[in-house]
Amino acid sequence: MEADTDTRDATGGDASLDILLRRRDIWRGGTPLPGGDALPTGHAALDDALGGGWPRGVLVELLTDLHGIGEVTLLLPLLAAQTDAGCHIAFVAPPHIPYAPALAQAGVCLERVLVITTQDDAETLWALEQALGSGACGVALAWPGRADTRALRRLQLAAERGRATGFLYRETRQAAHASPATVRLLLSPADAGLNIRILKRRRGWGGSVVVVPRVVGGVGK
Repeated sequence: MEADTDTRDATGGDASLDILLRRRDIWRGGTPLPGGDALPTGHAALDDALGGGWPRGVLVELLTDLHGIGEVTLLLPLLAAQTDAGCHIAFVAPPHIPYAPALAQAGVCLERVLVITTQDDAETLWALEQALGSGACGVALAWPGRADTRALRRLQLAAERGRATGFLYRETRQAAHASPATVRLLLSPADAGLNIRILKRRRGWGGSVVVVPRVVGGVGK
């Protein structure tokens, strides 16, 4: 009888654990994010490395000291999908004016593209915060010179509030400092395209490296 009781307890425990693991608010390491929480990157290997794609409603740091290596074209599939869904996308203080023909060729609806110029870092961070929290922008990209932890936390909260994904381009030296950003990627050129080292990702572990094939034609001019 004791053996039967043990079997029932074990079975009941397994069933309870199975029910628990099926809950949407519980994530198991190595599995994709729940549906709706991730936006496809357009690159299968990067989707896998990020646990399903770009997380929605978060701040993403793209760390690089170089321009024109594919750091913006990396996002073209996402930008096209967002404008196709009726969302606006914002470029805040870009180092170069986005090249409209390249955006259009990638499927981005130019009528939903906002380019915001600013006078200093404070204006850049303020404009990005407004774009992320507005609920009108699905994605916003920005190039601030400096951003302290308090400013980054405000941006993260704005992204959560607006259900938007913010991409912050920063120097590689920032990798040595902690950040409230949900995702942090280190970008560098590779022979085959863009080398992406994942330093931090949502509900998972960093360390993996992905190479995204080179895209002909740049976005910035």
